[in-house]
Amino acid sequence: MIFEDLPTTPTSEELIDKAFSRAARAGKAKGGLEAQQSMLQTAANIISDNLENVVTAWPDFEYDAHPFYYELADAIVDVDRLRQSLSEVMWASRKAREIHEEYQPRLRKTDVDTARKHRKQAFARLADIVEQIDDELLYINESRNDLRDLPDINPDEPTIVVAGYPNVGKSSFVNGVTSARGETASYPFTTKGIGLGHFERDHLRYQIVDTPGLLDRPPEERNEIESQAVSAVEHLADCMLVMVDPTGECGYPIGSQLELRDSIAAQFEDVPVLTVANKADRFDPAELDDAVAADYTMSVETDENVEEVLEAAVEAIDYEPELPFDG
Repeated sequence: MIFEDLPTTPTSEELIDKAFSRAARAGKAKGGLEAQQSMLQTAANIISDNLENVVTAWPDFEYDAHPFYYELADAIVDVDRLRQSLSEVMWASRKAREIHEEYQPRLRKTDVDTARKHRKQAFARLADIVEQIDDELLYINESRNDLRDLPDINPDEPTIVVAGYPNVGKSSFVNGVTSARGETASYPFTTKGIGLGHFERDHLRYQIVDTPGLLDRPPEERNEIESQAVSAVEHLADCMLVMVDPTGECGYPIGSQLELRDSIAAQFEDVPVLTVANKADRFDPAELDDAVAADYTMSVETDENVEEVLEAAVEAIDYEPELPFDG
């Protein structure tokens, strides 16, 4: 996942202390004008290199981040502000090098006292530059902490997203058909962990995702961040399975469940949406109300038609892997 290996961003105070303490050690190893030159070069290089590393550790949101992760990131942090902060830090990195280039010639052909005076002036300016971006460094590190634990979902793998009201059997279905039993990971904007599993068909790996807290209630009940997270899922889903419970034992009337199904179908209009009536062991599929318009019935409890539903989702995706060019 593109955010998991982001390094900790130093504070301005930490970076200044690191640069000047290393510079002091470098100066002690030499004498005269050479000591002053070494101190300035060491401090400027540490500041410039560390700030540049802060920026280059992040992916380019425009080119490197899949739209799924871009929208997730923007739902958690302000991506525009983050990009601006990274830009400010890169400016400071370049400015540190400019200060070094400006002052280094002044330290070559002068006396030691004058050189020490110029070096101290350069140090003051370096410290001032780093202190100017203190808020940016803090925001970048906060963003790193918020993003690095996002679940490792591969947006390039064919993906089935399971939706529907709570207690209709979604998690049992996901756990039952995947190799990863009960694998969950937390998003910052859900009250429960995202269910994530994988299965293989014809040597191809498929992802199947359950999104409690997002696609288990009407759109009007989602806050702004949750709504944006659902928009991110639009980039992820290759097929939607909307599960309903015709018995109403889930605690929600079938009418409300179908309204949720219709709102999901409207939002995911470019994705196959299959309605699956679960708990077929507790109702007669032949007597299912025409209003339900279920594409499939199944019972996760008894395993009835579960494989058929999974195969239908795979067929609806109709995934064709990209083959390497054979010349």
